[in-house]
Amino acid sequence: MAEDGIVLPSGKKWKHPIFVFFKDIRSALMMDSLGKEILTIAVPAAMALAADPIASLIDTAFIGRIGPVEIAAVGVSIAIFNQVSKVAIFPLVSITTSFVAEEETVERMNNEAIKLQSPKKNPTNTEEKKELTQDDVKLEELEKGLPEKEERKELATKDDSKESPCKHMHVADNNSNKSKLKKQKRNIPSASTALFFGAILGLLETLLLVLLAKPFLSLMGVKPGSPMLIPAHKYLTLRSLGAPAVLLSLAMQGVFRGFKDTKTPLYATVAGDVANIILDPILIFACNMGVSGAAIAHVLSQYLISTILLVKLMHQVDLLPPSVKALQFNRFLKNGFLLLFKVIAATICVTLAASLAARLGARPMAAFQICLQVWLTSSLLADGLAVAGQAIIASSFAEKNFEKATAAAARVLQMGFVMGLGLALLVGLGLHFGSGVFTRDINVRHIITIGVPFVAGTQPINSIAFVFDGVNFGASDFAYSAYSMILVAIGSIGSLTILYKSGGFVGIWVALSIFMGLRAIAGIWRMGTGTGPWSFLRN
Repeated sequence: MAEDGIVLPSGKKWKHPIFVFFKDIRSALMMDSLGKEILTIAVPAAMALAADPIASLIDTAFIGRIGPVEIAAVGVSIAIFNQVSKVAIFPLVSITTSFVAEEETVERMNNEAIKLQSPKKNPTNTEEKKELTQDDVKLEELEKGLPEKEERKELATKDDSKESPCKHMHVADNNSNKSKLKKQKRNIPSASTALFFGAILGLLETLLLVLLAKPFLSLMGVKPGSPMLIPAHKYLTLRSLGAPAVLLSLAMQGVFRGFKDTKTPLYATVAGDVANIILDPILIFACNMGVSGAAIAHVLSQYLISTILLVKLMHQVDLLPPSVKALQFNRFLKNGFLLLFKVIAATICVTLAASLAARLGARPMAAFQICLQVWLTSSLLADGLAVAGQAIIASSFAEKNFEKATAAAARVLQMGFVMGLGLALLVGLGLHFGSGVFTRDINVRHIITIGVPFVAGTQPINSIAFVFDGVNFGASDFAYSAYSMILVAIGSIGSLTILYKSGGFVGIWVALSIFMGLRAIAGIWRMGTGTGPWSFLRN
């Protein structure tokens, strides 16, 4: 890994793992093969990830026209629904992407091994050699042990006049086999496991939210007698009916990400969110359903998304595994519980922040909700790079191509930091001058301007923190991700409690900034010290 070192003026190289973050830094934004592969995955993934929060922002804009009480109530309900969903699905999606990427890579390598044993891999003359594809030539060379250019030349120019009478028959048979392979569905057991857990968790989430809606709202500061209670309860109860669709669609998105296909989830998500945007004004205003109309519109859009994804997935993957053992329940559950602890730790921090904001009153909560939605929406764009990094790194580790894994990790982190700087400027200006889009209340808009420096200023830190999640998941470093997040949460909860009492609205945002900063440091520490799956960086 000498190329990972930093060259000093003396010509000596520093090869400490920390310098891997500066690997090929001048090429961070170049469109070489790696850059194109990352963007091909990341751009559609980011658009799909941002689509749902954008739809929630549009919901917020429509509901904001009703009044500050309603927007605050919906803000609390959305926070509860999103956090419960995140606890249920985030571990499943993250594990699914890594496992599917590994299984798809292994299946592809097995298919290539089968090709090596095909009769076509024994050409008898120059003409037949030309019929081989470039990939077949590489595989043939690996098998025959002829890596040198000179040996390839000799083989290509060799005068072999004894043409095999079965040559054309072999080619025809091979083409027929290739045609069958194209039509054959993929055998990816992890896809079936993901759908199973997604359906079960979705039903459990619906029951949990319907039965415990009022206790959850009470924990968030919406007590009996509060004007926010009735609209919040209506919205949360109706929105919970869409939980099975939400979890199934996200599980299927994890499968497609493992295939490095982020365009299909994008098309499905956009179709559902367009339906949501169309239905919002109809149900909220034309049908005079208020917050209930917004919830129903969102639920219908989620079922549309899950239906589209399921149809597409059934065309590509055999969802009936050969045996129950192939589903690898133990592997999913073991790593799933690790990430569950990670998500719970992160969820507690964000939920506590929203709960403390609700205790400040309807207007501060409304302003906090708007700032939080913008904060999360813009930050989720970095998740596109995280998805790309996870898929590429997981495939590279399965191939034991550690050089590509290192290059991909460094590149997505560098791109994430640059994107964070751009988002800081965009979000700062947009939220400062565009807060009137979300509310007409002057007091709410004034409070929003107080939160702008924190929402905008933390974007580079947020981007790095989110991208590091993808890097760690790609390396299947689930245990470190979980334990480090628990330590981060302990420090963040303490800062939230102290700063809320002393700084109110500003104190909450300072604590959230500390929370994201600690997450970024945890990611830098793991890879920068060359420990765990990155121990090869010290060699």
